[in-house]
Amino acid sequence: MSQRILIVEDEAEIADYLRRGLVFEGFAAEVAGDGLAALAAARERPPDVVVLDLMLPGIDGMEVAQRLRAASHVPIIMLTARDAVADRVAGLEAGADDYLVKPFAFEELLARIRVQLRRHQAQDSGEVLRYGPLSLDLVAHDVRLGTTRVIFTAKEFELLELFLRHPRQVLTRDLLYERIWGYDFGGESNVIEVYIRALRQKLEAAGAPRLIHTIRGVGYVLRDEA
Repeated sequence: MSQRILIVEDEAEIADYLRRGLVFEGFAAEVAGDGLAALAAARERPPDVVVLDLMLPGIDGMEVAQRLRAASHVPIIMLTARDAVADRVAGLEAGADDYLVKPFAFEELLARIRVQLRRHQAQDSGEVLRYGPLSLDLVAHDVRLGTTRVIFTAKEFELLELFLRHPRQVLTRDLLYERIWGYDFGGESNVIEVYIRALRQKLEAAGAPRLIHTIRGVGYVLRDEA
């Protein structure tokens, strides 16, 4: 069965271009022209990936992403003409897994869709990652410190997963940008610091010692000692 892609785009020409391209690549592609139609389509015919425009009539892409994320873990790739860091972070916090700025090449969107499908399939494998008392269940999207559940946003969860897959290995800022966000926010961005701070605060509030350490001028590492 073909994997289902839901395209949420109110510009008919763009939507048709994406639909035809994805069908040619072997996907089952469906178009929704506004947010309410997108939510109805996702509920009735659950997609494998949602390609979501930010600017929509009625409810906007941010709210659509939040509602989709509240109901499922479907990968969401957000499309927008806005390229400010604050807009990207807002989209990711709303539940998007990736962010693509218009205009973009279809080949890049296709590559990002395939990345999200691979990640989602890995999560469905039933794998549980562990480091000391910390465990991360990829299927249940559940993080626990011992028996205490720790709640993370989708992007925080993904960042923590990357650290748990590479314990005691220094992960550079460039690698984190590439693996988690798929592109470079730019040298002036503090988005990584914001997310690292959130991980530390939530883990330490649950009783963990400092686990994610800064290696100045290089990146970050998950390990027990400073």
